[in-house]
Amino acid sequence: MDRLTAQQRHKNMAAIRSKDTKPEMIVRKGLWSRGFRYRLNHKRLPGHPDLVLRKYRTCIFVNGCFWHGHNVTITNNHEPITIESSECCKIPKTNREFWVAKIRRNKERDKEEQRKLAAMGWHCITVWECELKPSKREETLESIAFTLNHIFLQDHGISPRPQITRITQIGQMEEETQMPLVAEEEI
Repeated sequence: MDRLTAQQRHKNMAAIRSKDTKPEMIVRKGLWSRGFRYRLNHKRLPGHPDLVLRKYRTCIFVNGCFWHGHNVTITNNHEPITIESSECCKIPKTNREFWVAKIRRNKERDKEEQRKLAAMGWHCITVWECELKPSKREETLESIAFTLNHIFLQDHGISPRPQITRITQIGQMEEETQMPLVAEEEI
């Protein structure tokens, strides 16, 4: 049984936005500060990605863990289909069949949209809401920046440049490759 009245629940659900969410704003500000430029919610691409970086042929989807079923286990052994909750995605106990069907459809739609984008030659990055918590935020944003640089270099046939980092023993040097930062400098 729901603790809220139908009007209260309607008001809560109507307040949930699909654009300019807090996780999306965190990713946008993080990428902008690192020199990446993007377009928002491109209408011509399947799924209307949250961020589109044309230079990198990459679409970024910033997904809420609940709405897109992050780390949930879907079992289709017998009817009806069941979903097991995960640490960051708790399936409501009230009206459970509705939520299971909705999250399952969302996950299927996400996969189909990403398949279409891949067929069009686009790379897809999915960023989950739980990856943007303060304890993981910088690591996630750095990972996105690294991935975008890697995609650009790979697509343009540019190999990473070796850089000598340290001397391990007398006369022996260890090399470590360093990726050029595409967002900061023109190659």
